[in-house]
Amino acid sequence: MTFLRPTSRAPLAAIFFASFLALLALSACKPRETAVERGTREQVLHRGIGVDLADLDPHLATQAADYNVLSALFEGLVSEEPVDLHPVPGVAERWDVSPDGLTYTFYLRENAKWSNGDPVTAQDFVDSWRRVLTPELGAESAHLLHVIQGAKAFNKGVAGFDAVGITAPDTRTLRVTLEHPTPYFLSLLNHTAWFPVHRATIEKAGTFTRRGTAWARPGKFVGNGPFTLKEWRFGQEIVAVKSDTYWDRASVRLNGIVFRAFDSLDAEERAFRAGQLHLTEALPPGRIESYRRDAPELLRIDPLLGTYFLRLNVGRPFLSDVRVRRALGLAIDREAIVEKVLRGGQQPARSFVPPGTAGYVFGGGFSTDFDAARALLAEAGYPEGKGLPPFELLFNSSETHRVIAEAIQEMWRRELGVQVELVNQELNAVLEARRTGDFQILRSVWTGDYNDPTSFLDIWQSGSGNNYTGWSSASYDSLLFEAQRATSPEERNRIFARAEALLLEAVPMIPIYHYTHVFLLRPDVKGWHPTLLDRHPYKHVWLEK
Repeated sequence: MTFLRPTSRAPLAAIFFASFLALLALSACKPRETAVERGTREQVLHRGIGVDLADLDPHLATQAADYNVLSALFEGLVSEEPVDLHPVPGVAERWDVSPDGLTYTFYLRENAKWSNGDPVTAQDFVDSWRRVLTPELGAESAHLLHVIQGAKAFNKGVAGFDAVGITAPDTRTLRVTLEHPTPYFLSLLNHTAWFPVHRATIEKAGTFTRRGTAWARPGKFVGNGPFTLKEWRFGQEIVAVKSDTYWDRASVRLNGIVFRAFDSLDAEERAFRAGQLHLTEALPPGRIESYRRDAPELLRIDPLLGTYFLRLNVGRPFLSDVRVRRALGLAIDREAIVEKVLRGGQQPARSFVPPGTAGYVFGGGFSTDFDAARALLAEAGYPEGKGLPPFELLFNSSETHRVIAEAIQEMWRRELGVQVELVNQELNAVLEARRTGDFQILRSVWTGDYNDPTSFLDIWQSGSGNNYTGWSSASYDSLLFEAQRATSPEERNRIFARAEALLLEAVPMIPIYHYTHVFLLRPDVKGWHPTLLDRHPYKHVWLEK
């Protein structure tokens, strides 16, 4: 058989080169797959979280964004139904409640495991809750556990742990005795302060009850949630992957979650437009109208149980005078802020507790009254602001926080003659200033940990780890103590109203507006329901083109 052979290599090379160019041209015509497209295909959710977390220790979490990550990595005794968030079994497969409502007995699942394969035991919860309450840790959310009998006394260092109403009769039974009937107790258990931690893992990295122990890091981390930690590139992203040991792994449809951090809302919105995110944490107010007009299917404005407010450090000169604090509160035009600055359906806040929280509505509160504000300031000895040094208003980096701060700054200058210097710092620096009291006026937010007025009013109790203002009132503390032991919802709400009236009269804080959650969400994301607490159990979320 005879084979025909080319007389020169040049024609063959030319053919190959032409074919290569043709293939290159075809590949260039096909757009590159975005992170969102690949994520939807691979069941990996890409979520914006705003500024990166300071820590992945659930017992030290203080920000709403912390929950968005930690709820993927840990699970408490109970979980939440995705539509209305009512409590459903989590690590505990069932529970009993005594007739007097004081004793809860939880029965843990036999197949509940940590991500390293160890069983999750009742003693894990005893150790974890003792850690939260240990004074050395200084957990800001320790007060949430004060509903347990003897927990407050132990947390304040005046009694031993033996008197705390937490016991583990066996490895799968946990018994909790409360100080008083607490109708929201099961919902309360979904706060990160109640999540269990793996003691041996923490002790391998340092002391169990000391802050700053670097155990929650890739390669060291052990959790018990539907996902486990794979990567953490600080300031960029946290990557979680589906856990092989989670007891309900078969129900988890996502294979992973990428939590993307951003130092500005504008950067997060640009990433969304570029196909890098399935959903954002928030949306710059200046972009709301364009999405309403051009892409309403991507814009979400959901209800959210939360209040935006200013903390006033009552220990600082001039702010120690309640007349000055009240004048500042009366000289803020809340309607202008929500209608002209925010434009996302927020409501002006006259009180601290959002109206309708578990049926509670406070009838009075702050209004905008420039004349009364000027009169109070003059009565305090500072007519037209004369004699008052400039105040500092501290806020963390955010376009929204800045425009609100600028609006308040101008209102106080125009109406009161009060000068305000705006101080912008990164979130971790602001949190440290808040913790140490190194501020005069501090931009703040509180979102409900559960749907009850106590979630808001408890933070102003004397000794609360979330107060930070230096204000305390024995009368206020007594009212909350009385309300917790009221025999009817009506009586309870009447006492709450008296407590809130006292709080608003003292003005350690100034409410600005009640929240909505304004964000961007792609239609690919399924199982994402609007909830009052803005919680979305990831095991019920999936992606579908």
